Amino acid sequence: TDSEKLAATTANEKKAAEKILTDLTDDLKNTTLRFNELKKSVLLKLQPLGIEGISDSDISSLLLSLKERLKGWQGLVKKKAAIEKQISALDSELQRLDAVIDTRSKALTQKQTALKTTRERFETINSERQKLFGNKVPDDEETRLNKTITDTELAEKLARTAYDAVKQKLNSAKVNIASLSERIEKRVLELKDMESTFSNYLKPAGFADENQFLKACLKASDRDELKTKAKGLDDRQTQLLARQQDRKNRLSTEIARKVTESNIEELEPSHKELEENLKQLHDTIAGLKHKLAENSAAKERIKEKQALIEAQRNECQRWEKLQGLIGSADGKKYRNFAQGLTFELMVSHANRQLEKMTDRYLLIRDKEQALALNVVDNYQAGEIRSTKNLSGGESFIVSLTLALGLSKMASRKVRVDSLFLDEGFGTLDEEALETALETLSGLQQDGKLIGIISHVSALKERISTQVSIVPLSGGKSTITGPGCQLLSGSNKVQLQ
Repeated sequence: TDSEKLAATTANEKKAAEKILTDLTDDLKNTTLRFNELKKSVLLKLQPLGIEGISDSDISSLLLSLKERLKGWQGLVKKKAAIEKQISALDSELQRLDAVIDTRSKALTQKQTALKTTRERFETINSERQKLFGNKVPDDEETRLNKTITDTELAEKLARTAYDAVKQKLNSAKVNIASLSERIEKRVLELKDMESTFSNYLKPAGFADENQFLKACLKASDRDELKTKAKGLDDRQTQLLARQQDRKNRLSTEIARKVTESNIEELEPSHKELEENLKQLHDTIAGLKHKLAENSAAKERIKEKQALIEAQRNECQRWEKLQGLIGSADGKKYRNFAQGLTFELMVSHANRQLEKMTDRYLLIRDKEQALALNVVDNYQAGEIRSTKNLSGGESFIVSLTLALGLSKMASRKVRVDSLFLDEGFGTLDEEALETALETLSGLQQDGKLIGIISHVSALKERISTQVSIVPLSGGKSTITGPGCQLLSGSNKVQLQ
């Protein structure tokens, strides 16, 4: 029935519930045991931290306390790492300073030894000089000896020059003598041959001896005249023969052409007409040649004028360019041009100083504003930046390099030996500050007086000579330091 089925189902559900309850009870016992074990384990680990017991109601507060203590421990670990890093940096700096001190101590020892050696050598040389020269003035003696040496060298040079000239003439004379002797020998042999040949030709020509031949000879003038007439006759004969042959050739050519069957009387009028036409053509050609000559002369004159015009144009362009650069009614362009040259020189000197301080920046003039500055940033692929966009530290470095560059531009008669800097160091980071101080230290070693007004404490450690101003009550201050005068028995100066 339904009631029995319901009772059976209920009994089954009861058994299942009892089983679940039994399982849950067992799980609870196991969880409790595990919790107690974990609690004991955690308590053992927390005992070194001063925690003796854990209350079930204080677990959340204990967790918060442990988290806060963990944060504190992590902060202490970071501080420890930072302190260890600072200690490492200080150790490195200390080692560097020890090495620098050691190196400079060795250099000082070497220089002292060299100075001692130099002094001993100076004393030795000085005593030897006293023995050799006594109280003579070295400069006067040196001048006298130099003059003697100069005179002797000049005399030796003149003598050597004269000797070389005489030697050259002698060699030339020897060469001429040898050449003439050789030519004389050749001429003697030729003369003998010619005399022999002359003697052989005398008898066949009907002459007994040379005197008879000379008596029969014509005068030189008559002989030259006859030679001239003979040559003229020969030339005339040659010309006539050539003309005769030319006329024969032309006659043969004209006969072979068979131009006309008319006789000379019939051809005479046409010949005269052709001569008149030919004369007119010659006159026309002469006129055209005259016009061509005049045209050529006109072209030459035009070329000369064009050359003058081109020269004037170049000169005008040069003055126009100069007027564009520096020409203005109020002189502003010229002032800007002259100031731009000086500004360019100052920027060049400033860049030399900037290279010593940093390799990042390079100063250049603005292309649009002649007296404005831009900065090339090498760390940003050579990007050109305006000086208005620089940070405080960067602006101070640029200003410092410009001041140093300006000091390099002092005139020949005026030298800038003093440089005063008012504040600006507070905007520099540690590296930039170190670079700036090293640069100023280098200038100080070059003999320049560097004055710095600053509140940066790091400067006090680097600058040995200091003038300190300490404010007092009542609007007064106290100044102390080297060069301060005593006032009323005190070692301080009261400033209102």
